[in-house]
Amino acid sequence: MTRSPRVIGAEQIADARQNGRQVLEILPGDIVTQLARESAESARITLVDGPLEKPAIPQTDGAITLQRSLYRRNPKWIAPKPSQGRSPGTISRLALIGAGGVGLNIAHLVANRGIANEVTLIDIAPGVAEATALDLNHASGITRSGTHVQGGTDLSLIADAQVVVITAGRPRSPGMSRADLMTINRRIIQSISESVRTHAPDSIVIVVTNPLDEMTTTVLEATGFPHHKVLGMAGTLDSSRFRWTLAQKAGVPVSDVEAVTLGSHGGEMVPIVSTALIRNKPVTTVLSDDDIRDCVETTVHGGESVVALRKTGSATLAPAHAVCELLDAIRGARPGALPVSVMLNGSYGIHDVVLGVPCVLDSNGLREIIELSITDEEQTLLEAAAESVRSRLGQTANTNI
Repeated sequence: MTRSPRVIGAEQIADARQNGRQVLEILPGDIVTQLARESAESARITLVDGPLEKPAIPQTDGAITLQRSLYRRNPKWIAPKPSQGRSPGTISRLALIGAGGVGLNIAHLVANRGIANEVTLIDIAPGVAEATALDLNHASGITRSGTHVQGGTDLSLIADAQVVVITAGRPRSPGMSRADLMTINRRIIQSISESVRTHAPDSIVIVVTNPLDEMTTTVLEATGFPHHKVLGMAGTLDSSRFRWTLAQKAGVPVSDVEAVTLGSHGGEMVPIVSTALIRNKPVTTVLSDDDIRDCVETTVHGGESVVALRKTGSATLAPAHAVCELLDAIRGARPGALPVSVMLNGSYGIHDVVLGVPCVLDSNGLREIIELSITDEEQTLLEAAAESVRSRLGQTANTNI
């Protein structure tokens, strides 16, 4: 029987790590994505060209087989514990600052999936966070969720949180750019950051508020936290939009697409076409240049499209799923690299600016930045995105906020 070649992506590496495998066999014809190779290296999984020679099955007589069977049935026999190092953990306490659409959906997903033992929702509007918490706790009788959810208006409730997710801030309205939001939301984020520094000084902070790269920088400055403790959620969302857009254009399931975006969250995001694959093939061999440009443009303006249709707010469901992907990576349930906005100190030749790049996360936050081999054009776009973020931050600083 003819064997179909496989695409070995980051998900296959994650599965291998989850199952405790240290070696992954690559058979002739298999295609290994660059992100998979980097994820395997980070997870310390060796990719070996196959087929590997299978060891002979040892032969035993019936007496030995019976003896082993009886040994295992002995009431004093205790099965060995599974490897503890590779099992995903649970976040002890998660704080969500902002109980609007994104915060509500994060809380819902976290409770249903058992990502955290406790979830604390905070919102400035009295009763909003409390109502959401009560609603989710009522649902636990159906979902059988063991996650306890509480809500309130007092930021001191975030005390001892392992992870703090900040979604609070003014949402975009139609025609408003992320840059337009900066003056208003920077004041809000500065105030929240001071409370995080006071009440949850050991936490990992995930920033969702727009403009994302600038607000992540604001949290770093206002908290004084080390760079590995402050993460911006953007690349996971933008990459998901890019994969979906490519899948729609090619007429294939999104599961058949491997693609990632880097750079800023907004007009300066950089969808990485050079590494994108559709059904094992480079995207440039499947779609025309015009189709690819259309997909890139659609991805860059994906958030604006939701705002234009909704009219009273921005996307809520996809961002919540994107945050949960970061939470899974932090707790060890999602090994490998994923795009996260972090402060760069030389990676990709860029210094002192927050941008989205492939990162490996763990229970301490950022563990490692992965440098992909990208084209000169993509590198130039990445550097231009860095300059745009610096420029906007400089303009804001001049307003004495």
